[in-house]
Amino acid sequence: MVIFKTEVEVEGLTGKAIYDFLINCTTEEYQKWWKGTHLIFRTLKRYPGNIGNVVLMDEYIGKYRVTLNAVVLRAIPGVEIVWQMKKIVKLPVWVSISFKEEKNRVKVIHEITAGFNGIRKIFDVIFKIFLSKDFEKAMDEHAKIEFSKLQDILQNRF
Repeated sequence: MVIFKTEVEVEGLTGKAIYDFLINCTTEEYQKWWKGTHLIFRTLKRYPGNIGNVVLMDEYIGKYRVTLNAVVLRAIPGVEIVWQMKKIVKLPVWVSISFKEEKNRVKVIHEITAGFNGIRKIFDVIFKIFLSKDFEKAMDEHAKIEFSKLQDILQNRF
């Protein structure tokens, strides 16, 4: 199992504000969030309650271009969103963003988990090739920068 986790404290925002932005994000808003780095964020299929929504995300994470489709598995307003990556079928790769409210700020916990359970764990070596230490470092830096930038965008909304 490969797990990358980054925690970022964001002043002046709530988990609910970030959740609402992410669950309803458009490509235009995504690009404003981080010009030249965030390319596409589109909800391809939407369901009541957001569970099952299918999204397309395309962005640069350091030198890596990451384009993926994902399905919303959990969506709890102000608490967390969990997406599972999908090609033709769902892959054993999850991205979760959860929120912990603190005084005048929110802690954003961004986590990527990839891998199998049981006997199929032997295939986890594949994830370690694609999700390298270099990518982990780039993802950590990316998350810290992007949530700081989101603070600027969302504070202007309220």
